[in-house]
Amino acid sequence: MSALSSNQQPAISVAGISKTYPVPLLRLKRLVGRRVAEPVVALSDVSFDVRAGEVFGLIGRNGAGKTTLAKIIATLVRPTRGSVRVCGYDSVADEARVRHSVGLAAAEERSFYWRLTATQNLTFFARLYGLDERGAHARINALLEQFELTEIARRRFGELSTGNKQRMAVARAMLAAPPVLLLDEPTRSLDPVAAKSMRQLIARLAAGNDGAHRTTVLLTSHNLAEIEELCPRVGIISRGAIRAVDTPANLRRAHPQSEQVRLTASNVTHTLIESLRAETPDANFQFTTDATNAHITFTRFANDDVLDRTLRTLHAHGAHVTACDTERATLLDVLEAYEAGDQSAEMK
Repeated sequence: MSALSSNQQPAISVAGISKTYPVPLLRLKRLVGRRVAEPVVALSDVSFDVRAGEVFGLIGRNGAGKTTLAKIIATLVRPTRGSVRVCGYDSVADEARVRHSVGLAAAEERSFYWRLTATQNLTFFARLYGLDERGAHARINALLEQFELTEIARRRFGELSTGNKQRMAVARAMLAAPPVLLLDEPTRSLDPVAAKSMRQLIARLAAGNDGAHRTTVLLTSHNLAEIEELCPRVGIISRGAIRAVDTPANLRRAHPQSEQVRLTASNVTHTLIESLRAETPDANFQFTTDATNAHITFTRFANDDVLDRTLRTLHAHGAHVTACDTERATLLDVLEAYEAGDQSAEMK
């Protein structure tokens, strides 16, 4: 985990957070002799920091604890143990200040009023944030323009597309211009064009490109390509615990178990193919051909010499290699490696 410099206060500091949901009506169920399930451990000793102005990615499977953690940071759920500080304020002792510092945009937002227009909805929530009429009007107009919602400002919320509803959720979270933005799967259910537009918007918010301050963003997502595009650092959460925090590149390098290699070559004979398979049976050689070339795909592991031996064999048999492409570990591979490790630990 990368450390912050001594003079830089993190925008979000999560220290030893655990959350256990108790069994409802536990005493009554025991009194009447009903079978009682175990308490649900949603988070276990979670710790990490998010730097000011950073887009920090949090990835994990459904049920890993991402949404629970976001709600704890936003003060909507209290932790069982541990502490969260946002802009220096404790989420329990300074709850009001933390809420003023945080904007939360959750996936599949349901708290808007569908019969009100986009502008009316934002006006209602602006009043809840304490903005006066003049300040609310100016802020809403600025957000409608920033989020490309001006054209639909007078349309009822229920008539908006899924992409515009997602934009509205982020715009509402930004009404009070909070320094910290929590985005829980902001591109879920969006089509590719709308998802790309949302990613561009998040990047602008973090960079302060629209004339506003730089916003710190904690982004949870299932879209690993999205996380790699937006986030300099990523936290992997599995079964309620943080398994690693690092750059996407470092996380991939930490799990270099294998990579796929695809060679394009001419003058590849049947004898050559059989020779390759016989020399390195574990590489799982696959061959396809087109009008002029053969495409050879195989697996190699870190620090082995399979690629070198394959190239030597091809050269020795008179083949001519015209292209070599490799497909290295992705964040999905890294996530699956941690998941597999957790499952193995549980079975012991």
